[in-house]
Amino acid sequence: MDSVEKTVAKDLLDINAVELSPDKPFTWASGWKAPIYCDNRKMLSYPKIRSQLALFLADCIKKHFPDTNYIAGVATGAIAMGVLVADRLGLPFVYVRPKPKDHGLCAQIEGVLPPSSKVTVIEDLISTGSSSLSAVDILRKNGVEVMGMAAIFSYNFSKARRAFEYANIELLTLSNYEALVDEALTRGYIKKKDEEILKDWRFKPDTWGQE
Repeated sequence: MDSVEKTVAKDLLDINAVELSPDKPFTWASGWKAPIYCDNRKMLSYPKIRSQLALFLADCIKKHFPDTNYIAGVATGAIAMGVLVADRLGLPFVYVRPKPKDHGLCAQIEGVLPPSSKVTVIEDLISTGSSSLSAVDILRKNGVEVMGMAAIFSYNFSKARRAFEYANIELLTLSNYEALVDEALTRGYIKKKDEEILKDWRFKPDTWGQE
């Protein structure tokens, strides 16, 4: 039986949620050049896959963060998956905006979140970790205890690992960049020569393609 990380890597490739293009790199919003583009929101259009991912995340939370009594999603990419996970666990849900609304109650946390809550944060994708950890900081400032974060996929950047360690937040992901590249190579999605390009990018993503 395939491991969870391999199963998720397969699913992301099957639905083209991940595109690998070593020869024609993508440009991210940050300005970084990258041979990969990941859009996990595509899985929402596939009922079987989204249900399986929600189950994997729910099981992860029950095993590693058993005291969780609230689920929080990071807006906007993790809102839908966060709701699915909260529903499976029978727990209340909130989501965290990157900045407060500029009208109405000017809320940054949407939903009802008591100060005594023990929250696990759901994220769809971890790159540098900055936006994810910003949501953690907002939750902490509202007096709740953040148990940890569970995400669908991570690029496994060293910058992100250090940031989570510094913030004292345990990060668990269903799959990761290494598993994805291995699966892509196995199925012939990429060639052997592409593997080195893809691995090289992960170690210097901020300068890759600028030499």
